[in-house]
Amino acid sequence: MTDTEHGAPAEQPEGRARRTVFGSQHDRIMERLQALDTDLAAHIQNFAYDTVYDSSALDLKTQELIACALLVSLGSPPELRTHLRGALNAGATEEEVRGALMMCVPYLGFPRTVAGFEVLKTYLDAQERNQKKDKEKG
Repeated sequence: MTDTEHGAPAEQPEGRARRTVFGSQHDRIMERLQALDTDLAAHIQNFAYDTVYDSSALDLKTQELIACALLVSLGSPPELRTHLRGALNAGATEEEVRGALMMCVPYLGFPRTVAGFEVLKTYLDAQERNQKKDKEKG
């Protein structure tokens, strides 16, 4: 039997999770982190994404839905926006993202959950505006 048959994750290309989560914003996010602190950027890249995310037994969509709920608990709108986009990039539907945010109500309360839904709405509204602009151009 292989490790994968025992539940261990299969080998993934380095940076797969980070590139999927960050999507088209990858370079901008990495530049922002580098500008804050190069060591911090390296830890986020090498540990959080290239180690924890890429070696988890959970699929990336599930990891991102959990990350969204955790970020609602922390009250971190910029990071929540990144991981909402990441969950959608990893294959989560809008309904699944909403479900993950709704799970915050009994554990975190309404104020934090409402704030999380506001971040989601702002992100989805921006996506819709961008799609309309693209249609008008093309």
